[in-house]
Amino acid sequence: MQRRNFLSAALAASATALVPNASAQATSSREYYQLRKYILRSGAQGKLSDQFFSSALIPALNRLGLKPIGAFKVQFGPQTPTTYLLIPGTSLETVAEVDLLLAKDAEFLKAAQPFWNASAAEPPFERIESTLLKAFEGYPKLTPPSGTAKRIFQLRTYESPTPADHIRKVEMFHQGEFRIFEKSGCGNVFFSDALVGPNLPKLTYMLTFPDMDALNTGWEKFFADPDWKKLTADPRYSFEAIVSNVDNLILTPAPYSQI
Repeated sequence: MQRRNFLSAALAASATALVPNASAQATSSREYYQLRKYILRSGAQGKLSDQFFSSALIPALNRLGLKPIGAFKVQFGPQTPTTYLLIPGTSLETVAEVDLLLAKDAEFLKAAQPFWNASAAEPPFERIESTLLKAFEGYPKLTPPSGTAKRIFQLRTYESPTPADHIRKVEMFHQGEFRIFEKSGCGNVFFSDALVGPNLPKLTYMLTFPDMDALNTGWEKFFADPDWKKLTADPRYSFEAIVSNVDNLILTPAPYSQI
C-alpha cells in the first residue's frame, strides 16, 4: 500500500478510536495538567524550595481548585536535584494562568516571600521548565494510588517523528495499552498529550509501583502480554518507528505530595 493512502487510512482510524462513546463524554471532563520541572542546585536551594512548595504554593493551588498536586523528586534521571510538580485541573484558563492568579493571592504572597523575593545573587532555583498537557480522551482524569504505602512513580515521555506517527501512538493507548498496563500490575496515574512545550509532538504518562522490583516485573509482563504482541504486530503501527525518543524518569513523592 502506498504511504499516502496508508497514512490517510491510519488518520481516519485514529480519529474514530480517539472519540469515546457519547455516555463517556457526558459523564467525564478531560483534565489539563501543567507539568513543572524545577531544576535546583545541591544545598540551600532544596530546603527553600521544599518550604515554598509545601507551605505556600500547594495550599494556594488548592485554593484555586487545583488538586491533588503531585510533587516528586528525581530518583533516577539526567538532572538532580530536580523537583517535578504535577498541577491538574478541569479549567484550561486556570491551569495555564496559575502564576497570574497566584500574584493576586495575598496569603500566598506572604507565605512565598522567602522564595519569590530571594536575591538574584542567590536564586531559589536554577531554571523552571513547564509543559501544558491535556488528558487522553480514553483516560480523562488522573488516578492517584490508593493507600499510604511507600511507592515510586515512573514518568515517561514519547516523542514522535511526525504528527501522523504521534496520532498513531496515541491511538495505541486507546486500542489496548491502558488495559495491558493494568493486567501487568502497573498502576495507571495519568496519560496526556502535550499541547505546549519543547520537542513536540509528544505524549507523557505516569505509572506507579511499590518498588523497583515491581516496576521491572510489571514491564516484563507488559511486553510478554499476547494483546501487546498483537497490537504491535498491526501494520498500522509497525510499518515504521512511530516513537523517535523516550524520556524515562523514576520519581519518589515528596513528603508534601498529594499524589
